[in-house]
Amino acid sequence: MPIWQNDDELFAIVKRELFTSVVGDVMDKLKLFHQFLPPQIRSMHNDYILIGRAMPVLSGDVFEERVSGSANKIMEKSFGLMLEALDDLKPNEIYVNTGSSPRSAMWGELMTTRARKLGAAGAVVNGYTRDTRAVLRMEFPVFAFGSYGQDSAPRYKVYDYRVPIEIGQTRIDPGDILFGDIDGVCVIPARAEVEVFSLALEKARGEKLVKKDLEEGVSAVSAFTRHGIM
Repeated sequence: MPIWQNDDELFAIVKRELFTSVVGDVMDKLKLFHQFLPPQIRSMHNDYILIGRAMPVLSGDVFEERVSGSANKIMEKSFGLMLEALDDLKPNEIYVNTGSSPRSAMWGELMTTRARKLGAAGAVVNGYTRDTRAVLRMEFPVFAFGSYGQDSAPRYKVYDYRVPIEIGQTRIDPGDILFGDIDGVCVIPARAEVEVFSLALEKARGEKLVKKDLEEGVSAVSAFTRHGIM
């Protein structure tokens, strides 16, 4: 049985004791080999820790802000369904967007303001963010390629949300857990979350014993033989 009773307890434990490297190591052992998002997706601040449930958002390129007479009615709406997706965020959820070319910002100050009001846990975009100083002042965890001020309105639209997406080699389903820190973002499938976090806590606590041995002069070979961790 897990030592946590709900998401709030789990997320507090993760923030207090874990880091993405150890969670990724555990998933490798479970043959979940492609759970880190591409390394271009970085925290906008070194101290940010991101943990929450994925709310996946699917977008695509466009070349006009609004197009009348299209077979797809979304083409008539600025941003497509982006505002609807943003408004649908629930507490502890993370807005995670992919699908369009990284040629404009996919997140910004006003989106952050709305997401914080709704109790969201952060944002992950497979592209750029903007209004960066304002977003940093709000201390809202955003993970992106970096900062780029170019507007999204005539360049991409959201086509759907709460649907499965892929970023790099990683599939993200609604409700999967996203965990991010200075070393990147990993995706923990909901079906495996209890096993992954239980084993990660065991490993992280074991690593503290290994570190203590090494600090006391025990050889790396002996420490690994004793604990099976390095």
